[in-house]
Amino acid sequence: MDVLTKKVLTGDIVSAAKLITRIENNKEDAVKIIKKIFPHTGKTYLIGVTGSPGAGKSTLVSELIGICREKELTVGVIAVDASSPFTGGAVLGDRIRMQKNEGDGVFVRSMATRGNLGGLSKATRDAVYVMDAMGLDVIIIETVGVGQVELEIARMAYTTIVVMAPGMGDSIQAMKAGIMEIGDIFVVNKADRDGVDETTKDINSMLRFASGKDAWRPEIFKTIATKSEGISKLIGGIKRHKEYLTTRGLLKKKAYDKEQLLSLVKDIVEARIFNNKNGEKYFDEYVQKIINREIDPYTASEIIFEKIDL
Repeated sequence: MDVLTKKVLTGDIVSAAKLITRIENNKEDAVKIIKKIFPHTGKTYLIGVTGSPGAGKSTLVSELIGICREKELTVGVIAVDASSPFTGGAVLGDRIRMQKNEGDGVFVRSMATRGNLGGLSKATRDAVYVMDAMGLDVIIIETVGVGQVELEIARMAYTTIVVMAPGMGDSIQAMKAGIMEIGDIFVVNKADRDGVDETTKDINSMLRFASGKDAWRPEIFKTIATKSEGISKLIGGIKRHKEYLTTRGLLKKKAYDKEQLLSLVKDIVEARIFNNKNGEKYFDEYVQKIINREIDPYTASEIIFEKIDL
């Protein structure tokens, strides 16, 4: 592992891929890896891309990669796919669509959600650390579109792009306050279809409620990713958002928040409970007591914490 870590710091893609595989498959390895590479992170710019399935996210990401490479920027891509119901692995649909970009200066990695409803694999952030330690300039995370409010990507990325398409029910989806709140930039892709103006109007209507005179007002872009149309303007929007975060001292705050640390603490607490020889026994016992209405859930949880040494 030490040899792999050293090679990752030189930008070696093969070693990075091996470390990410270890992170996905072994939690203890993940902890050791991140402890070693974390001091070498914090230099990349992280972009999140989310939205409804079929909106053209992967094609859009592929075009973003192309422009980044034209500007001689190195790029990492984490395509978070739905899990295979048979193996638990990534379905790899996004990876296949992006293969034309792989090569010098581009590292594409597919990861499975493995049942995580937030739209991101639990190992995604650790994979980001590995790519960051490689010295990549930009990392793009494309999440599986689950039709839910994907707060995880908004917490992780510096710039979050929400991709929609006309004629796919996105005009209704746009009216949900949650997804409007996570987007820094909105893209109406497949803009050569009917209904593009209506979808754009719906988004604009919701954005009128953006609060505060200094608050970032999300920008809207129309693109036809299959024809490379509108991508340069989208890049300009990403640059403006980055400048907004930088000039107001918000970029470092976006890099990590207490919710992410709290999530790790919760994982540790849960692991210590179930690694305790009596942990699962206590849980089964008190679940049954709750079912029998012998005790309420809050009292049960307090007793479990008192009985198990954390």
